[in-house]
Amino acid sequence: MKNSFLELIHREVVPALGCTEPVAISLAAAKGAALLPGEPDHIDVSVSANILKNAMGVGIPGTGSQGLDLAAALGALAGDGEAGLEVLRSLTPGDIARAKDFVAEKKVVIALAPVTEPVYIDITLTARGETARTIITKTHTNVAYLEGGGRILINRMTTDEVSAEEEDVLFETLTLRSIYDYALSAPFDDIKFILEAAKMNRAASREGLTHKYGLEVGRTIQESMERGILSPGLENLAAMEAAAASDARMAGCTLPVMSNSGSGNQGITATLPVVVAAEMQGAKDEELARALILSHLTAIHIKHYTGRLSALCGAIIAATGASCAIVHLLGGGYDEMSYAIQNMVGDIAGMICDGAKNSCAMKISTSVKTAVQAALMGLRGISVSGKEGIISGDVEKTIRNLGKLGKLGMGETDRVILDIMINKD
Repeated sequence: MKNSFLELIHREVVPALGCTEPVAISLAAAKGAALLPGEPDHIDVSVSANILKNAMGVGIPGTGSQGLDLAAALGALAGDGEAGLEVLRSLTPGDIARAKDFVAEKKVVIALAPVTEPVYIDITLTARGETARTIITKTHTNVAYLEGGGRILINRMTTDEVSAEEEDVLFETLTLRSIYDYALSAPFDDIKFILEAAKMNRAASREGLTHKYGLEVGRTIQESMERGILSPGLENLAAMEAAAASDARMAGCTLPVMSNSGSGNQGITATLPVVVAAEMQGAKDEELARALILSHLTAIHIKHYTGRLSALCGAIIAATGASCAIVHLLGGGYDEMSYAIQNMVGDIAGMICDGAKNSCAMKISTSVKTAVQAALMGLRGISVSGKEGIISGDVEKTIRNLGKLGKLGMGETDRVILDIMINKD
């Protein structure tokens, strides 16, 4: 079991430069372009509705621009296909200019793929009469198909790297209780790597508080505290830090963040409120590491049931993990964490995801403030009861109910959101 926890964390908590949906497009393009005899002269991109929704409105790091076509061009012309979600880490101004010219010349064609899989990217590139094709599916870095030079190099379209049976067993044994026990008992040497998430995401927050990015949600909270309009308590400080990191990231900041379950914003939300609470409590590194493991694993656990991409905003899931960690740092135990989860689901379970964009920072701020409130109520033994709404008397059943809402109940919501987004003036 302990190895399973570490495997999950190392798989789902990884550095990402830029929003993961356009970056995954860049990664697919880079993988294919590496198999061509020269720079591509044309790129065809076909993506799922969820990838389209989350990639169309977010800034691409260092470019000052948006667009799936630009993401594909950047990956193909200058991406590092071996760098995972940091595929665009070595861009130069010249690379960006070439990619923008490539797009302006209409050499990238975007289409909606007729698939139901939320994460699906299919890219075909041509150069000197030769073609290469990459398909990424299931997760943002899972290359399920790779073809180039007349050879099929990878074909996992009918299987996953981890079989469905193995993955189900892995997640079925994951519960809030087992996460709690592991986070408090794991050898510090095994888990201290998670402190890098605090360092990395804090740097993004500092960037967002120092410079004007996006809607300046974090800076607005900071200024309001300086003016005495808001108090500098845990709720506002945690919201400020997390929102500022998202402000910077969504607007194209060139700093990487530590992601969670394929989302940088979720990684930010699962990390920075915990860091703020730990600092306010004077916690040592080991205490912070255990709290971060608790937060990130709880978010991974819940995300398994809601699905990697859906109409349900991922910030509420990551903030639920943070709420549990805050309970722990403030002296609570398993029962109080269960109450915090019940309170989170009872409050903001219906927040929609209408794509990755600047206003994600507002949703993160809202989710973090609710996380603090849910934790404080839980510490007092207060919980939304199993008689209310989608809450069950069993916290694990509540998590599954939330998953059912996100994965099944909000399917039509997802379609309506996309229709509204692509048909706006």
